[in-house]
Amino acid sequence: MRLKNKIAVVTGGSRGIGQAISELFAKEGATVIIIDLLPQGQKVAEKINSKGGKAEYHTISVTDKLAIEKLFAAVNEKHGSLDILINNAGIAKDKTLTKMSEEEFDSVVDVNLKGVFLCTQAAAPYMKANKYGRIVSAASNVGLRGNFGQTNYAATKAGVIAMSKTWTLELGKYGITANAVAPGFTMTDMVAKIPKEHFATIEASIPLKTVAQPIDIAYGYLYLASDESRFVSGICLTIDGGTSR
Repeated sequence: MRLKNKIAVVTGGSRGIGQAISELFAKEGATVIIIDLLPQGQKVAEKINSKGGKAEYHTISVTDKLAIEKLFAAVNEKHGSLDILINNAGIAKDKTLTKMSEEEFDSVVDVNLKGVFLCTQAAAPYMKANKYGRIVSAASNVGLRGNFGQTNYAATKAGVIAMSKTWTLELGKYGITANAVAPGFTMTDMVAKIPKEHFATIEASIPLKTVAQPIDIAYGYLYLASDESRFVSGICLTIDGGTSR
């Protein structure tokens, strides 16, 4: 029960890594507020509640500033605090530089970078008032080293790391930590669609010779969201099997 009595907001918490985070946090005692645009988010919340956990689901885009502010105010009023913010929501629209449209660039920036900014900006006042907060945002190892065909995605993930370091300086005096997690290849729905021959090449390139499962990444989030990481802030925890060594 490492998150007992904590109130945790998880954006993009309906599938993949986000679902693993939502379920693990609930198992560890948190009340989980799942934000997503996928209807399966309600099923994830119901699954958690059926197992004795506490969860609720809200269909909101992280790019909707007013809706996010309204929800966070309601969460704080209902539960008395907003202790943990997991900025996990993200999208990818991959193209090489010369083929990427402005819309493809802007839409990824809006969700992956601006969405993280808007959610954190909305959560910070409640954390400051309570002198406590854990902000953990989804980066990626491509934000550290780049990746072919991912100008937009890599840029947003590098930006998330930089924002987390900045928030460490601005919010630390209020008992708030801000960190990022940089996963490598993880067995999500998107990765599962990679052709077998390409997948084998990917596995061979990873020192541990396997891709991560969502729970492997979720445990990193759990550490950074718990009181065990009280003195950890401004870092990017890379979980990629040694790829970014």
